[in-house]
Amino acid sequence: MTTNPPPVVTIRTGTTADTQALIEFIKPFVEDGKLLPRTFDELDELMQHFFIAEVNGEIVGCAALEIYSSKLAEIRSLAVSSRHQGLGIGRKLVEACIQLAQEQKILEVMAITSTEDFFLACGFDFTLPGEKKALFYQTR
Repeated sequence: MTTNPPPVVTIRTGTTADTQALIEFIKPFVEDGKLLPRTFDELDELMQHFFIAEVNGEIVGCAALEIYSSKLAEIRSLAVSSRHQGLGIGRKLVEACIQLAQEQKILEVMAITSTEDFFLACGFDFTLPGEKKALFYQTR
């Protein structure tokens, strides 16, 4: 019995040429309620801070770091295709976002998620030093 080697995954920064392909890639995640919808302009604006995971030139994952200030950024639009989950792609995308935040000297990176165990495994926590917590108010 032979097992196939794991696919070679490339993580790269997005370009404006990727915007339409990313819209198509995240569409099933939006339809399933796992991601918020993004317009072409929103994605295009985030593209300089977008990371794309590819296998043989095919997009298999993505994540963006939205920088709000020198103090705070958020990991947004993190998605990995179902057939490529479990290969560490999501972790690599999160690590790329964190590395960018460190390079930009951002103090804190947050993630709003329904898969908290994944982010906990990546080193995130519910509280920050000094017991700070994020609270939300929904206006719609």
